Amino acid sequence: MRSIFFTILLAVVFPGIQPVSAQDPLPSWNDGPAKKAIISFVHATTIKGSADFVPVAERIATFDQDGTLWAEHPMYTQITYCFERVAALVEQKPELKAVEPFMTVLSGDREAISKLPYSEIEKIIAATLTGMSTDDFISAVKQWLETEKDPRWKRHYTELVYKPMGELMSYLRLNGYKTYIVTGGGQDFVRVYSEKVYGIPPEQVVGSMAATTYSYDQNGKPILIKEPKVLLDNDKAGKPEGIYLMIGRRPYAAFGNSPGDQQMLEYTKAGDGTRLAMLVLHDDSAREYAYGPAQGLPDTKVGTFPQALYDLATAHGWTVISMKKDWKVVFPFEK
Repeated sequence: MRSIFFTILLAVVFPGIQPVSAQDPLPSWNDGPAKKAIISFVHATTIKGSADFVPVAERIATFDQDGTLWAEHPMYTQITYCFERVAALVEQKPELKAVEPFMTVLSGDREAISKLPYSEIEKIIAATLTGMSTDDFISAVKQWLETEKDPRWKRHYTELVYKPMGELMSYLRLNGYKTYIVTGGGQDFVRVYSEKVYGIPPEQVVGSMAATTYSYDQNGKPILIKEPKVLLDNDKAGKPEGIYLMIGRRPYAAFGNSPGDQQMLEYTKAGDGTRLAMLVLHDDSAREYAYGPAQGLPDTKVGTFPQALYDLATAHGWTVISMKKDWKVVFPFEK
């Protein structure tokens, strides 16, 4: 009865997340090693009497976002947001029209924009994500997500979530696991939509953090101002550091898709008992994208999955999820 109740509640409150079925908790997954590993892990850690039983309070699962929960190509969604905010920023600060890299972004030259070094992109990120109140930032992100669409699928970015991963999160939660997003992206950005899109409340999002300063608006109302000062770069080794600081428990399951997630998976697997570590390999150019360069796939600067990471996963018993082989569908809107 309890499982039925929570399945119905999940469908009503979070329509974007696919409810799980008692007969098949992962209906969008093909039968294979990845699906078997997930179900075996859940059974081993949640059935009383099991040698690997995990108390509910310790059931923690962490998920990278970009490339693990939603599409990250051809550009990370948050970076796309920052580029598209440049025009509005220049209206407020006209002097930036003659300053790089803002000139290049305003030109609309995609080839030139794609060649911008990350040090220049960092300037755009800092300028478009800070200097305003947290309330104004949240409002701007919400408006952008409600209006802008991905150029390939002509759908809102929040629709480009992976249906199989949504089922996986639901399955874990229905078995007592608390699910967290642990992302290299901006914590404030992801918190705007995480509950609606993934069923993960903002307090369960751990991301790269910037400082805020307590202040007052023109009417004397207390506000927080976003400052261009990094408190935590939540990528690579920063992920386990962020997990320790923000969650306080080592995960029993961790999911990623790139070298930025390696340390999070290592940290998870270093714990006692049965642990689950999985990486999503993008090898389906027809339904999404194919990139690696692991397994001979095309190389990329966005979400790189090198052969060294693939070999590491094999050596350490991490499961590599093949988007092409393991997923019946990729997005919720597929038929």
